Amino acid sequence: MKKSFVAILALVAFLALALVGGAAWAAKTKSGEVKDEFPIDNTKVFGTLTKAPVKLTHTKHNVEYKIACDKCHHVKKDKKTNTWKDGDKVQKCAECHTSADKKPPVEGESLSLYNAFHKQCRDCHKDQKKGPTKCDECHPKAK
Repeated sequence: MKKSFVAILALVAFLALALVGGAAWAAKTKSGEVKDEFPIDNTKVFGTLTKAPVKLTHTKHNVEYKIACDKCHHVKKDKKTNTWKDGDKVQKCAECHTSADKKPPVEGESLSLYNAFHKQCRDCHKDQKKGPTKCDECHPKAK
């Protein structure tokens, strides 16, 4: 009797952890299911990386910091107006920002992927006075 009670208790604890932990692994959104933490890996554009890709924590940014989806996800109609809305397909940044160029942006052209990431992420961290802003705080050395 005592062994079966312990076994049932262990099973209940496992299921509870799976349900609670599962919420941290993925979230359902109007645009689809999103893993909570994932690397922003763009070797397709950058080639071999010398530093590890940034790990983004979706829940922390969207839920905890209350950053709206369209702050990061965007489709520019006229280089100014964001037409992306919750429920639209989420594209990888590299689908539009196709260059790894580190040169300053050119007026009227899409930002390079390098400049887009740094403008979007680092500038937001600086504006909010939260989060990493130095290279090695976001990009640990690649293993």
